[in-house]
Amino acid sequence: MDDNQLLRYSRHILLDEVGIEGQQRLLASHALVIGAGGLGSPVALYLGTAGVGRITLVDHDTVDLTNLQRQIAHDLSRVGRPKVESAAQAIHAINPDVQVVALQERADAVRLAELVASADVVLDCTDNFATRQALNAACVRHRKPLVSGAAIRFDAQVSVFDSRNPEAPCYACVFPPDHPAEETNCATMGVWAPLVGIIGSLQAAEALKLLAGVGTSLAGRLQMLDARDMTWTEIRAPRDPECPVCGPHPAR
Repeated sequence: MDDNQLLRYSRHILLDEVGIEGQQRLLASHALVIGAGGLGSPVALYLGTAGVGRITLVDHDTVDLTNLQRQIAHDLSRVGRPKVESAAQAIHAINPDVQVVALQERADAVRLAELVASADVVLDCTDNFATRQALNAACVRHRKPLVSGAAIRFDAQVSVFDSRNPEAPCYACVFPPDHPAEETNCATMGVWAPLVGIIGSLQAAEALKLLAGVGTSLAGRLQMLDARDMTWTEIRAPRDPECPVCGPHPAR
């Protein structure tokens, strides 16, 4: 690190659990963020400010006026522009040293597998079940930790699925692919603006912990938030020995 980096990241370096070595690990890391909307906004900004060296953002959508109620990486001047470009601009406005790869595309299972292979941590900031399952399958295949978040109305959840841990479940263990959840959309269901900030910030925190080697992740634990009265509920999520994704006989 040069003198400017030592100053920029000094509040991290002062933490005994991080120090110079932990910050250097962040600077050398690559995070893959799927989704640059409500969850992806705080994720991208916090990964960028914390000094993650390379961030790949993937989202097919453009910035819409209705997004600005909660998607804090975007602003009025960037309505109509690709969300990944808008988020990259927001990151660089704070930390120009971060390498941001902005991919405006709707990644299918094959493409997700390609992108996951080169990442150190993957963050699921999407809003549909099929993409979550495809992303999880790619993470299991390449043994990459997956930080998953979801938020709708006043309800949210966050967890880490880390197939490097033989006792930890993958996303499909907890949410079986043959039992799809009812698809929800904030365009019709609504979402409390700060909720995505809370969950996205937690996703960023879990990803940074994994990259820096700090603390214990949420692997094996699913945290759920009811923001109406700010009640957190945590459940233990065991690995499914017959899981069709991470089990002994994965579906192809």
